[in-house]
Amino acid sequence: MIKWINKQKKTITFTAGSLLILAFIFHITNLDSIKQTTLIVTSIIAAVPIFVKAYQALRMKAFSIELLVSIAVIGAFIIGEYVEAAVVTFLFLFGDYLEARTLEKTRSSLKELIEMAPEEATVIRDGEETTIDAEDVLEVDRVIIRSGSKIPVDGKIISGQASLNEAAVTGESVPAVKKQDDQVFSGTIVDQGYIELIAEKVGDDTTFAKIIELVEEAQESKSKTEKFLDKFANIYTPGVVILSILVYAITQDLHLAITFLVVACPGALVIGAPVSNVAGIGNGAKNGVLVKGGEVMDQFAKVDTLVFDKTGTLTKGKPEVTDIKPFNQQNPEELLQLVAQAETISEHHLGQTIVKQAKVQKLPLSQEIKNGEVIKGNGIYAEVKDHVVVVGNRKLMESHNIKIPDNVTAYATGREKAGNTAIFAAIDGEIAGIFSIADQIRADAPRALAQMRKNGIKKIVMLTGDNRHTAELVANQLGIDEVHAELLPENKVEMVKRLKEQGNVVAMAGDGINDAPAIATADIGLSMGEGGTDISMETADVVLMADKLMQFSHAYSLSKATIRNMKQNTFFAVGTVFVLLLGVLMGSIHLASGMFIHEASVLLVILNAMRLIGFHRTSVKRERTLQTARA
Repeated sequence: MIKWINKQKKTITFTAGSLLILAFIFHITNLDSIKQTTLIVTSIIAAVPIFVKAYQALRMKAFSIELLVSIAVIGAFIIGEYVEAAVVTFLFLFGDYLEARTLEKTRSSLKELIEMAPEEATVIRDGEETTIDAEDVLEVDRVIIRSGSKIPVDGKIISGQASLNEAAVTGESVPAVKKQDDQVFSGTIVDQGYIELIAEKVGDDTTFAKIIELVEEAQESKSKTEKFLDKFANIYTPGVVILSILVYAITQDLHLAITFLVVACPGALVIGAPVSNVAGIGNGAKNGVLVKGGEVMDQFAKVDTLVFDKTGTLTKGKPEVTDIKPFNQQNPEELLQLVAQAETISEHHLGQTIVKQAKVQKLPLSQEIKNGEVIKGNGIYAEVKDHVVVVGNRKLMESHNIKIPDNVTAYATGREKAGNTAIFAAIDGEIAGIFSIADQIRADAPRALAQMRKNGIKKIVMLTGDNRHTAELVANQLGIDEVHAELLPENKVEMVKRLKEQGNVVAMAGDGINDAPAIATADIGLSMGEGGTDISMETADVVLMADKLMQFSHAYSLSKATIRNMKQNTFFAVGTVFVLLLGVLMGSIHLASGMFIHEASVLLVILNAMRLIGFHRTSVKRERTLQTARA
């Protein structure tokens, strides 16, 4: 029965509205007895869903707004104010209906995301092309995607080339060209071209499904302000009942006490903070920024110090081997093959760059690796083809008692001063070569850092495991305040802790497994989604899906705007109740007009929050135009 009543709420609202119009017609035609009956019927019909909700809240031991309205309606009936009982119940229901419709719009970003979910997939099974539901695709299935189709799974392209719209995942509408060996994501669309891929993640494991799950969870989670307001409402609502009784006890005016009860309803106060939160998180999701909840939004707005990892965060994270310098008459090709074979056990950007270079030179990497070990932040140790291979930085060489000759040190320093990362490669305990690897600073890094300083960031710090020369070169180009190089993951954690102890509110941005501890230690952790690892994405409070630092800047200003909007709503809600109560005590606000203003205030806070949906729309468009022009 209760379910049926809730389902019919819209019909009940419009029926009550129609009956109210009829009552007005009877009033102007002097059919007073029919008018009274119509008003009573209207009040009873409209009061049913309100009473049901009040009863449900009472069963949960909660003092709801519906309970206040129910008490007011019963009081109006007792004193024979049928007009006000009918108007109050109708206005409450109509306000509830408008509120629900408007709230839907604040969740429009999530709705749009869900609508982008792929429904069908074309796969090749037993040599034949078959169209199946997207959820029935299995890992290792061979999937075909043609122009205009959505990619149903995460996977790697095995043939073909296509221009992809990846807005569903990255928030970027500028098409990206994808070819063999490139990674593609579920929910993205093939604008033009044809590709075949092998499914690697399907169903709920895809990046797109995780994004939807994260946004849903984030919109449900509450900020500190919301939690405070919830507690406040639990005290405030029964407090209003007690105050109304006091008003009646002092004035002996039941009408005044009922009006006081209605206008003091905390509707706008209760809804003001969550609706801002939902709209802010929705804006982030639409622009490729996943903010994991209201509490994160709250803390992010307070950040005054930014800490960046270098490779993959301030730089593109797509380094290239610029030089291989052999020593001790080592053959360059043999050296590359041995080192690349050893690096196949590493997920680090630099290690993968050496593997990629070997593949480009079509060198076979099929040798067995024995006793392979990744030494986080330093490099790797492995035994390949009866040789002991140690690849990494100076610290790693020292820890393995491998002497670095002066000429090798001089060469490495020269490469580092030129902006390269020098990787030492030792074979059987002797330095056999230096690999020079260079990365480029992200094009949007200078603008993003400048914008964040303008929005309130006081200090920017770079922490990197890379060498001092390369780190300083990048820091100087970006105007970074502090730079600390050649750090291990635990050193990064210590640096973040020290900054927090100094009273700074710290956000740490990184992309690799080695950044995850520092990301978890910071007040706010940010991960680069596209190039980042699953661990850093799961650890982070904020994920930048397109790896654009301008998204970081957008997320920071969005968090400030969301908290500002939340405060505006709270101030407006409290102010409205205060003014209404004054009006009631002065006799200028009546029950029906009080309810009207109360419902209008609820709608106004929702409309104010909806401004966040379009926050920085112009600057985001301008940024996309810039990217398109560069492309």
